[in-house]
Amino acid sequence: MGNQTSGDKLIVLVIGKGGREHALAWKLSQAESVQHVFVFPGNAGTQEGAASISNLTATISDYHALARCAKELEVGLVVVGPDEDVVKGIDKYFLDVKIPCFAPSLEAAELEGSKVFAKAFMERHSIPTAKHHSFDKLNDALSYIHTVDHRIIIKADGLAAGKGVILPETKEEATKKLYSIMNDGKFSTAGSSVVIEEYMEGDEISILTFSDGKKFYSLPPGQDHKRALEGNKGPNTGGMGVYSPVPFIILEPTFEALRKEGRYLIGLLFTGVMITPYGPKVIEYNVRFGDPETQSSMLLISPDTDLAKIMLSCTNGTLSQTTLNLRPGFAYNVVVASGGYPGKCETGKAISLKSSMKDVVIFHAGTRRNETDGTLRTDGGRVFTVAAYGNTLQEAVRKAYEGVECVAFESMVFRKDIASRCMTN
Repeated sequence: MGNQTSGDKLIVLVIGKGGREHALAWKLSQAESVQHVFVFPGNAGTQEGAASISNLTATISDYHALARCAKELEVGLVVVGPDEDVVKGIDKYFLDVKIPCFAPSLEAAELEGSKVFAKAFMERHSIPTAKHHSFDKLNDALSYIHTVDHRIIIKADGLAAGKGVILPETKEEATKKLYSIMNDGKFSTAGSSVVIEEYMEGDEISILTFSDGKKFYSLPPGQDHKRALEGNKGPNTGGMGVYSPVPFIILEPTFEALRKEGRYLIGLLFTGVMITPYGPKVIEYNVRFGDPETQSSMLLISPDTDLAKIMLSCTNGTLSQTTLNLRPGFAYNVVVASGGYPGKCETGKAISLKSSMKDVVIFHAGTRRNETDGTLRTDGGRVFTVAAYGNTLQEAVRKAYEGVECVAFESMVFRKDIASRCMTN
């Protein structure tokens, strides 16, 4: 399957425009098997970062058109970043034109597309998770929260751009949030149903796992800090920084359960796990690369590992014939965001960007090149991820914050305490 004949180098298409996609394109472009990486729609970093990476600038109206364009470009591998595209079943459009696509099927993607489904899946297969109840009627949800005597978490059922998890401090706040989600349409149809679960104490880790439906390889687990402000305060965001590796749990029960249900997961599974006093428990599943976890993980993949071959092997069932080598040491990243993130942010701010040092990579997210004056401008909430590699966590942290000093724009914000607990232990 695919457009390359044996011995030809791959043309790869990465779909997305964030720091995650820049990191994937950056790593894929280093693969021996890759000739060129296109990114659609991409950002200023994927357009200007390397000769072997460029943005696909064609006018694309839908998935059919994107698949046809990929066929014309002789793309031999498609890698999908955004959750929305994966959950909509984008893989089918590329498979229809015989292009391998590193993304789960619509059936497997339901693990992320519906939190109600995911919780029921875990329950069916005795996969440990928080105590929970699902509701599709506001009054039932409101009645339930007044019966519990423990702290809760409210999760919108569908995709909500990483913002659909609410951690209310009081029952009054929980009531307001439920009205906002289920009555006022805060997350549109994604909030027509909710999961209300028991708040879990512990360390949250994230694991990125490659799978061909039978075999799986995991990258070193990382820890994601989702609160926007230091000291884990502020609203939940899509993730403000990660360090890895941290202690891990075995994923076999999840993949065995997927196989039993005929939901063969081809691509990548992101598993959020809470290490609680009662053992590890699954927080959530995502069926694509995490952001910003990916930016750290790409630095931990050994230079002698051909990432494109790993991904291609996932699409054709030969993952067991490949080797995923990892670098010893630590990766750490800091998300640099626009002021106001994750709420309303001002964009269009001029960016000053200096060259970074060895073992530091500045991945672009919300950036664009101004067509009028050629200046680099902010174009979103999360603007950059500054990722660094070090032999120790302390070294990686130091390098990352030195890298942050290479970035400047009005009202930029970033956390300074991401790995503080690990640094002091």
